[in-house]
Amino acid sequence: MQAKDLRRYIKTVEKMVVPAKVASTTQGSAMLRKLPLGLQRYIVNRGARTNPYMSFVVEPYCVFLAFEIADTEAAERLLPPNYSLFPSAMFSDTPKRPCAIIGAFNVHTSVFWGSRVEFYLIAENCKTGLLSWIIDEYESNTHSYDPSQGFIGPSTSHSVVTTSYLGEIIVDVASAQSDNSLALVADLKNGVLTELDQRLWVEGNLSVDYGGELQQCTKPFSLVFDPKEMAQALKLPLDDISLCTNTFGAGALDPMPFEAACFPYAQHFVTTSVPTATSMRTAEDLEQAVTEFNDKMNAPQETDCQE
Repeated sequence: MQAKDLRRYIKTVEKMVVPAKVASTTQGSAMLRKLPLGLQRYIVNRGARTNPYMSFVVEPYCVFLAFEIADTEAAERLLPPNYSLFPSAMFSDTPKRPCAIIGAFNVHTSVFWGSRVEFYLIAENCKTGLLSWIIDEYESNTHSYDPSQGFIGPSTSHSVVTTSYLGEIIVDVASAQSDNSLALVADLKNGVLTELDQRLWVEGNLSVDYGGELQQCTKPFSLVFDPKEMAQALKLPLDDISLCTNTFGAGALDPMPFEAACFPYAQHFVTTSVPTATSMRTAEDLEQAVTEFNDKMNAPQETDCQE
């Protein structure tokens, strides 16, 4: 993708995030949570007809930890039907193994704004053959929507995902409703930009599904993004990670991660308002989807400061 097309896409995605509209959506979700779940789904599906896209911007310095699965039977019980665990790794130079990934990040979208911790299992879709990220649990300090639970309010008692001038990522997130918690400090100074495993980060994000208690017989959905955003990330030495607390995947994972990754730049995604399957399978499909999105949203041609 040419730089000018990437900038056009990024600007279009960012312009979809209007703080006043996000605030209005947050207020409206509090009322929608009182409705029966079936009615909530109907309202969301109906709204998606006129506004099918949601922009999703992950802010710089999100952090991901990969853990080897120690109890495969326990992990497999969290997978939706027609998926199986598949050996994976975040970086191309790391030996693959059955794994779970925990991500902590700040995000602003066209419908919510806040921080999240998400717990994923990495599996293969037995029908499509696509490597997939399975969201089994998440905690957030802002409202959320998923097909299983409908609209839910903030789930955390506190949520800190930030950085310091010492070159650290500081995470301290705890659920107000369960035992879920994640607390860590990651030193970035020795991080090295390293090639990411493309099947995991590109193909995997074309097949995202829900597992555990979040299962709702949905079809896997895709994210739209420039695949080069997934080319590399900072690989953090494990000695520079101080993992104080992690209860996600308790009992099923090795207690310490085998990899740590940080993206030192913003990542710009578009997805559908409700989970929707697509035919995308490759990086080329993604680039075409970005081009079509740019054209469909009629982003104005702007003067590029580099030209």
